[in-house]
Formats: sequence, C-alpha cells, structure tokens
Amino acid sequence: MDLHINRDLNEKDKLYINKSLYEFNLKHFPKDLRGRYQEVNLFLKDENNKVRGGILSEICWNWLEIHTFMIDEDFRKHGYGTELLNEIEQIAMDNNCDFIKVDTLSFQALDFYKKFGYQVYGTLDNVGRDYKHYFLKKDLSI
Repeated sequence: MDLHINRDLNEKDKLYINKSLYEFNLKHFPKDLRGRYQEVNLFLKDENNKVRGGILSEICWNWLEIHTFMIDEDFRKHGYGTELLNEIEQIAMDNNCDFIKVDTLSFQALDFYKKFGYQVYGTLDNVGRDYKHYFLKKDLSI
C-alpha cells in the first residue's frame, strides 16, 4: 500500500480522524461515561443581539473543557466574566462533571481563574518567546 500525506482542508477527513480517535477512546472508558459528549457555548450579547463575548466549551466524558473564553475589551471588569464562568460551572455540575479544564497565557486571565479556585497543573515556557502557557483545572467533585 502506498500512503501519502497532504494538507487538504477537508471537513469529511477531519471528521473521520476525530471520530476514529473518539471510538478508540471509548474502549477505555467506563460504560457509564460512553457517549458523553456535548458542545456547550455561552454568548454574551448586547441589546442589538451583537456578540460581546462568550465561552466555547464541551463536555467530554467526566469533564468540561473551556476552549475559548473571550469578552470584548470594553466590557471587561464589569462582572460579565464572572457571570459566564459561574454559568459554565453550573452547567458542568448539572451534567455531573468531576472537573473543568482550561488554559490561558500569562498575559491573559491566570489571576481571574485562580480567584475562582482553578489550580495550575502544568506550564509551557517560551510561548511567543516571552510568555507562559498555563493549564488549569478546577475539581467539582469536592
């Protein structure tokens, strides 16, 4: 068999890779956690229905992972981040998640997450040459 590598942007092929890994992983998780995948997105919108921020996340097996958390700069420091984080944490608890994972860069929101009980479990140095990449987790099962 002759295999080759290409860079095509192809949603069908991307879906195949993700689905194949998911199916492989399923074999290693307890039966009660199988099939637990749900995209969870929250949007902060203004009176004109314009998005001003939000959280893009997913529930996978026994955790919720925040992939993107952003608020327009003009609306930061007004409590909206706290409201969004509280809402996503409640969703995680309502779905029996054991923990939440998130990552942030040193110039982003490390102190914000720490204020809400998130703990650093890993770091990468030399990100963008001058920064650190932090990986955080908050246990919900305590």
